[in-house]
Amino acid sequence: MKRIFFAAIITNLLFTSCDSDSSFKVTADRVGELTKETQVNELKTIFSNDSVVDQNSGLSEELNVNAIEIYEKGGKQLLSLMPTKDGNPKTIKTVQVFDERYTTEEGINLNSTYKDITEAYEISRIETLISSIVIFVDDINAYFTIDRDELPGELRFNMDAKVTGAEIPNDAKIKYFMIGW
Repeated sequence: MKRIFFAAIITNLLFTSCDSDSSFKVTADRVGELTKETQVNELKTIFSNDSVVDQNSGLSEELNVNAIEIYEKGGKQLLSLMPTKDGNPKTIKTVQVFDERYTTEEGINLNSTYKDITEAYEISRIETLISSIVIFVDDINAYFTIDRDELPGELRFNMDAKVTGAEIPNDAKIKYFMIGW
């Protein structure tokens, strides 16, 4: 009886640890293993099984072109990171998600639609840009970009039109998914 009890506990712990895998989970203060306190010099350790491409050297640093790109072994881009410009040690300021496995607790990822976002979160504000619409969700420090091509005809071509949430089609797809701390 004791063996069965201990076997059940061990099995439960194994399944719990698998379910709590946070390597692709997005929350208000995390993107996978990254947090806003993550230092740039820790990235090679955090992504030891992946490729870290740091463009922060020489001329690129002078020009403020300082993206750090994370690629999975095999070439698929996972993330693009923008470190803070000031401060020492440098930390991560913005994360752009390129891999659909990065998912919020509410199930939102790069394959989601505008409807998915509105059903999962309260929209904080919507900004209308020349070629896209940016939807801000302050609850998770995220913003989602939807291409203007996803909008109805009159809004697609009227660059002066201020787009409201009611005018964005439910099936509009996310083009970019970013977290900003």
